[in-house]
Amino acid sequence: MSDPASGGGPAAATDSPVPGTPRVALVTGAGRGLGAAIAARLHGLGLRVALLDRDADSVAGVARGLDPGLDAVLPLTADVDDAPAVEAALAQVADRWHAPDVLVNNAARTVPGSVWDIALEEWDSVMTTNLRSVLVLTRLCAPAMRERGWGRVVNLSSLAGQQGGTLAGAHYSAAKAGVLALTKVFARELAPYGVTVNAVAPAAVRTPAVDELGAEAVAAAAKSIPVGRLGRPAEVAALVAYLASEDAGYVTGATFDINGGSHMR
Repeated sequence: MSDPASGGGPAAATDSPVPGTPRVALVTGAGRGLGAAIAARLHGLGLRVALLDRDADSVAGVARGLDPGLDAVLPLTADVDDAPAVEAALAQVADRWHAPDVLVNNAARTVPGSVWDIALEEWDSVMTTNLRSVLVLTRLCAPAMRERGWGRVVNLSSLAGQQGGTLAGAHYSAAKAGVLALTKVFARELAPYGVTVNAVAPAAVRTPAVDELGAEAVAAAAKSIPVGRLGRPAEVAALVAYLASEDAGYVTGATFDINGGSHMR
């Protein structure tokens, strides 16, 4: 995986629609866990990063931890379930810099429980956060990428979306399976315009959301993974950074497994 900041990647000034400036990335669910790790990785590679999360305090803390002066980061507060709020947040990004060159659809919600016990309202809510948000964000961000002739969309799916796991809820698994299909749809639509769309499918990664499932569930998950441990957020962030780079221009519509050998193919 190459360093996009070393020339030819998203951070190269000549690649930005505004000469002399870095490219812009938007990461959803960036207030903690995978989103925070991805934002940190992209920021470290020289991109300007907009961090979007519904928790204002968390996302502000992550942003200031990356860049105390907030020169190259922009904390945004919006719930991905709220399409008008998301659109308003994107307007802030455009006003500050320009429309994103890189979109990372990471925001997600898990609700453990039996498939027999899921209330329909809960089903709709989880599907909205995990799947509809990918549709909304991509349709808002992709037109500017298409017009510029360059863009990267990376969607966070899950091993659960490939195998139908129920640890995080059947509605979570169904939504993450939908993310894989939607990734292919957008990839076909945008490929002629220099915009790639790919998915990353981690198994259990040690994040606050996974820890909330309980120590017993976490230990059981680790036992089931051939490498004998959960993934690290930095490992997923490194893969996302590659897919956001110039070097990934011939990769689109693909799903990248990062699961410690849990799903081999």
